[in-house]
Amino acid sequence: MSQKRLLTNGNAFKRTDGRWCGVVWYMDEHGVRKRKSFSGTTKQAVNKKITDYIAYFNESIIESQETKKTLRESMQKWLEVFKFPSVERSTYDRYECTAKNQIYPILGDKVVGDISSADIKDLLNQKMNEGYAYTTVKKVYVVLGEYFRYLTQQEILAKNPMQSVPMIKKSNFFAAQEKENLPANETITVFAPEEIEIFKKECFRCWSNGKRIYQQAAAYILMLNTGLRTGELLGLLNSDIDLDNRVMHLQRGVKEIAKRNGITAERGREVKVGKLKSASSKRDIPLNNTAIEMIKDLHQERYFGENTPLVCDENGNYTRPVNFRKRYYRILKAAGIEMKGLHSLRHTFATNLVNGQKQPDGSIKSLTPRQVADLLGHSTSQITEMYYVKKDTARLSGITDGFEI
Repeated sequence: MSQKRLLTNGNAFKRTDGRWCGVVWYMDEHGVRKRKSFSGTTKQAVNKKITDYIAYFNESIIESQETKKTLRESMQKWLEVFKFPSVERSTYDRYECTAKNQIYPILGDKVVGDISSADIKDLLNQKMNEGYAYTTVKKVYVVLGEYFRYLTQQEILAKNPMQSVPMIKKSNFFAAQEKENLPANETITVFAPEEIEIFKKECFRCWSNGKRIYQQAAAYILMLNTGLRTGELLGLLNSDIDLDNRVMHLQRGVKEIAKRNGITAERGREVKVGKLKSASSKRDIPLNNTAIEMIKDLHQERYFGENTPLVCDENGNYTRPVNFRKRYYRILKAAGIEMKGLHSLRHTFATNLVNGQKQPDGSIKSLTPRQVADLLGHSTSQITEMYYVKKDTARLSGITDGFEI
């Protein structure tokens, strides 16, 4: 991209009709030679217009040069102009949150053109040494990578400083924090069988008057028996459920996003109902006996009609995910169960199906990873096995007997 610049300082001349004119020649950002014309009754008036225009032109050049702006100003403009219209609102919220909380406090006041690879590396190292999670530092790296790629693609910067800053290896990252870099399936959190029983009991515990302590707690047991994501469950309408054919149809999801006036974030958050996470997330899920029982329980507790959410608030509207999570954590705390994210219900569902459950006749009933991937809405079974199934190494006991070498 060419640099916009003046080609002349302008000159005034008198026309045959007695009027004064002036012209300033310049090169635009596309490398095209152009001119700006002026006219007036006196030479002084035309020269004044030329002087004012040149001052305006030079100011506009400075304003347009991203390299002379602070990173805070330039990156925020990039986020608002390029990212806001092209990504999901929840994704944009994460980008903006990462920029404001992790990047701006350290690099925000630096001039874009002065930021070096060492500055970026220092930022990543600082976050690592302060004990931030690997995923948080990776988000910082991704946002900076996309931003500086944009600057170099637009030829605003001649060289991308991110090219000399590879992301810290996960093993080195954990070593620096004196933590163990465990395989993905070792970090999966699931409910043990005894925890499930305690959890169920706490979900349906009642006050002395017989009224349940926790509202719509059956929803958590439904998640345990269907593998639903939180947003999928909260986006489920009663009309999406076919109890006669024992199936539910997933068609939408619920997310919580920052309230905005246009593009400007305001105080508070709001519920957004929209598409599911991916194309494979739109699916039909078969219902077992427990799932059907939980749906009926939820209907008995609150039902505002077929076109209202299964798990709704007291007015029949969509439940806020934050309220749904808080209620879940209250149950865990009261039950004395170690804190686990809501996604652990989904992990437990997948783990039980792949590892199998012992039947009354002593056999093990299980599903293939591909079948479970279809139930969870994963595009590949590798995702299911790596990130959702906690391996049951106890089943390997004695498996090498008879294979003496």
